[in-house]
Amino acid sequence: MSTPQAETIQPANGKLGVMVVGMGSVATTLIAGVEAVRKGLAQPVGSLTQMGTIRLGKRTDNNTPLIKDFVPLASLDDIEFAGWEIFPEDMYEAASHAAVLDKDHLRTIKPFLESIKPMPAVFDQHYVKRLNGTHVKTGKSKCDLAQQVRADIQSFRQKVDRVVMIWTGSTEIFLEPTEVHQTLASFEKGLVDNDPGIAPSQIYAYAALKEGIPFANGAPNLTVDLPCMIELSRQTGAPICGKDFKTGQTFIKTVLAPAFKSRMLGLSGWYSTNILGNRDGEVLDDPESFKTKEESKLGVLDYILQPELHPALYKDIYHKVRINYYPPRGDNKEGWDNIDIFGWLGYPMQIKVDFLCRDSILAAPLALDLVLFLDLAQRTPGLKHRGIQEWLSFYFKSPQTAEGLYPEHDLFIQQMKLKNTLRHIKGEELITHLGLEYYD
Repeated sequence: MSTPQAETIQPANGKLGVMVVGMGSVATTLIAGVEAVRKGLAQPVGSLTQMGTIRLGKRTDNNTPLIKDFVPLASLDDIEFAGWEIFPEDMYEAASHAAVLDKDHLRTIKPFLESIKPMPAVFDQHYVKRLNGTHVKTGKSKCDLAQQVRADIQSFRQKVDRVVMIWTGSTEIFLEPTEVHQTLASFEKGLVDNDPGIAPSQIYAYAALKEGIPFANGAPNLTVDLPCMIELSRQTGAPICGKDFKTGQTFIKTVLAPAFKSRMLGLSGWYSTNILGNRDGEVLDDPESFKTKEESKLGVLDYILQPELHPALYKDIYHKVRINYYPPRGDNKEGWDNIDIFGWLGYPMQIKVDFLCRDSILAAPLALDLVLFLDLAQRTPGLKHRGIQEWLSFYFKSPQTAEGLYPEHDLFIQQMKLKNTLRHIKGEELITHLGLEYYD
């Protein structure tokens, strides 16, 4: 295999501004966590960019640097945060209400968190029925709101050198693409006409991409997975990627399902239920918002198991997903799975998984990695104008791909894609794991 030519990647000089849409439990856990790590109070556990390594060359070369030492990522010390929220609380108040991190932990970084106050958000209760925002922008049209978000970005840009935007807000109602989403021109006309197909998350994504800054979507909303947004992303050189952080139950699914397929074990049914008590759980208690999340969760098994290729094993899977709002649990979600598999001669077996996870604790390092990798992509000529960054599928329940491609959901293939992309842009040999070279 020929060695790729190294890209001329721009260095990560100066400040990286991270603009967060929705400054609730995930955002406050991310922001508080970054500051705790910067102060040496904690380790960035769960972050591939901070703790992950990458093998270069043969196994016998013993060359496995940290990813952050291999590619020029922004330093945590250089990150500045800003964002929007439908409630006016500063980040200390918001983090206290979210109750993800304990009070002693928050107290050590209280002045820093109090210094970050959200800007009024673009919000319409039609798209998130269970919330009633009080800290919101007003405008005569959705175009006007988009221009206000662009003005916020431009103002923040005066204080930093580069900007990335990430959606950590609530799940919007289920929407399907319409004519307004097909071209950039039709979308911009739709903004003026207040088209109901344009949700707040799309307004943020449009504003970000129009300003030439990368956008990541941590929720399953229909946002950048639209022809108009792909067009705009390529036009302005602002990278985009998938949607809906792959945190708890789906993370486990994308580990176990590949294992069954690799051993040709059959699957007859997979029942998944969740109990969750934070704001996300409250929002998902609305059937229209749950429909958006359900679509994101249900597609995983079909793509991994490929029932059309293995009908005897996977053609008739019964796959059910439930999410139940249960306030006493708070952010400590419980994901329970019952998996009915079958093996040799069709004999049945069962697997039970009870994952008592902390949703925001799992999501925060993914959000950090995404903003750092998207910033890297924008400084890399071979990635910047491609639009969709499929190599970041590792982080999403719904990876975004080029038209005509099925998404890759297998966690281990996703990790290989990610690391091989990093090797590629640095001019290193790709790792195939063939292994024959050791025996020549």
